[in-house]
Amino acid sequence: MKKLLVTLSLVFCFVSGSVFAAPSLIPTPPQLSASSYILMDAYTGDILVEHNADQALPPASLTKLMTAYIIEYELARGNLSLDDKVNISEKAWRMEGSRMFIREGTQVKLEDLMRGIIIQSGNDASVAAAEHIAGSESAFADLMNQHAQLLGMTNSHFVNATGFPAEDHYSSAHDIAKLARATILQFPENYSMYAEKEFTYNNIRQPNRNKLLWRDKTVDGMKTGHTEAAGFCLAASAVRNGTRLITVVMGTKSDTARAIESQKLLDYGFRYYETRKLYSRGQVVNNARVWGGTQANVKVGFAEDVLVTMPRQQGESIPATLDMHKEIMAPIAVGDVLGKIVVGSEGNILLERSVVALEAVEEGGFFKRMFDKIKLFFMNLF
Repeated sequence: MKKLLVTLSLVFCFVSGSVFAAPSLIPTPPQLSASSYILMDAYTGDILVEHNADQALPPASLTKLMTAYIIEYELARGNLSLDDKVNISEKAWRMEGSRMFIREGTQVKLEDLMRGIIIQSGNDASVAAAEHIAGSESAFADLMNQHAQLLGMTNSHFVNATGFPAEDHYSSAHDIAKLARATILQFPENYSMYAEKEFTYNNIRQPNRNKLLWRDKTVDGMKTGHTEAAGFCLAASAVRNGTRLITVVMGTKSDTARAIESQKLLDYGFRYYETRKLYSRGQVVNNARVWGGTQANVKVGFAEDVLVTMPRQQGESIPATLDMHKEIMAPIAVGDVLGKIVVGSEGNILLERSVVALEAVEEGGFFKRMFDKIKLFFMNLF
C-alpha cells in the first residue's frame, strides 16, 4: 500500500501539520434506573453509552417499531399505498390492551393504521396491518424475523406484531436502536409521524405516550412500550445542531421514569459529543496513478459522505492516513475500491473507510499496456 499522511481540518480541507488542543474531558456517563439502555449516534451508528444493551428482554410495544418498519419498507417498494383500504378482521377488532378502536368488518386506510400503530400504540391496528401484508399475524412474525436478521438484530425474535406478552418474544436495547436507526435513515419521508402528539380516530382522541415530545422540542420520535414483564420502555430520537442521537431505555418503573432516564442520556450525549462530516460524497482526495489505461490518473474519493462521532472539544485538526493500492491497473470502474483512509492517531482510530474510483478508466491499447509494464518493471527494481 502507498501511504500518504494528510491532516483533516474541521473546515474539511487538507492542511499541513497537526495541531491539537487540550484533550477532551468527558465525565462518566449517567447510570440509569433501568434494566438495559443504549445511546447511539443515528448517523454513524457509534455507541456512546450502553448498559446490558445486548440482553434479550421483553420489548413490549417497542415491537411495533418493527411492524411500522415493514409497512414503510413495503411502501418504499411500491407494494403498498397509504391509501390502501384494509379489511378489519374479528381478531384485530378483539385485541386487548392499547387500541385505536377500529371496528370489525370495516375498511380502514393504511395511513390511519400507521398513525394508530405509531401514535396510539394500537394492538388492533398492528394486527390489521400484519394481516393485510402477510395474510396472518404468524406469517407476518416470520417476516419480522427475516427483517431482523437483515438489520443485524442478533438478540431478537418476534412471534407477534404487537409486543403482547408471549413466550420466545424478545429483543434488546441494541437491536431496537438498530431498528430505530434504519427507520430514520431509510424512510425519512414517513418519519414525521413519530413526532405527532395525538391522533383522533372514530371520534376518540389519544395522545402520543412519548412524554419527551412535550418536554424537549428537539425530540421527534419514536415509541413507548409497557407490560408487567417488560416494565416501562422508550425508544427516542432527537436532533440538535446536525447531530442526531437515539436512546433506548428498557425496564424502568414508570411512565415518568422512562422519560426522565431517556432525557439524561440525550443531554449527556449532546453535551459531550457531536457528529462531524469529514468528507463529502464525490469529494476528490487523490489523483492516483493508473497503469495500462487510456489515461494516466484516476480521481479517488468517497461513494458516500464520511461522518464521524467525536468529542465536542476535539482538537482543531485530525490526522488521517490515505493508503492507496500500490499498483492500480486499468480497466477501472466507478466505485472500484482503490485504497482506504484511516482517520485518527495510533491507539485512537476514529474510523476506516474505503476510497473508490470516482471515474472509469478504460484499458489502453496493446503498446500502452506493454510500455507501462516495462516502466513498472524498472521502477520495482529500484
